[in-house]
Amino acid sequence: MRVGIFGGTFDPPHVGHLVLAMEAQSQLKLERFLWVLAGDPPHKTKDQITALEYRLELLQATIAADRSFELSRVEIDRPGPHYAADTMVLLNEQMPDDELVYLIGGDSLHDLPTWYKPQLLIEACGSLAVMRRVGDRVAWKKLEQTLPGLRRKVQFIETPIIEISSTEIRQRIAQGRPFRYFLLPEVYQIIKARQLYKGEENQNRILRHR
Repeated sequence: MRVGIFGGTFDPPHVGHLVLAMEAQSQLKLERFLWVLAGDPPHKTKDQITALEYRLELLQATIAADRSFELSRVEIDRPGPHYAADTMVLLNEQMPDDELVYLIGGDSLHDLPTWYKPQLLIEACGSLAVMRRVGDRVAWKKLEQTLPGLRRKVQFIETPIIEISSTEIRQRIAQGRPFRYFLLPEVYQIIKARQLYKGEENQNRILRHR
């Protein structure tokens, strides 16, 4: 079985995430699709992210209507920090007979040599699904010098240009600007009810990292 693995802080999850997931499923013929909610992402240690309980509620609301989407607790149920390489090794142990397809953005492909144990990550993946934008070029020679075997693992997903980011949504909310249609209605209602991302009112909902 081909299983898509889509990880992130999802702070908050938005319609752009859903479009990318839909395209990955369709183009790569994925039979299962796991959303891996980051518990303690090491690359966010200098930032502030919303507490896990709220991000979990938002993600569950985002994927609830699609039976092909599943929440993975592989990072939620173990202490951090959580690295993609370690997560993929654990998922392989849990699903030894499946081909795991790890989704990353085009920028992440370029930055992959700087990740934690990138060679281990590559070996743990059946393939790396890269969400590529039109005109994006890859310096394969340079990447292969650092990470031999990378190119044969990469599959590209052609995705529409969706200029939506969780960062922009958080900024819009903090500034009192409209944000409703960036999100599913259920997610919008949770954010409104919990008063998430609204300046000082949000301080007790933020997890401060080391």
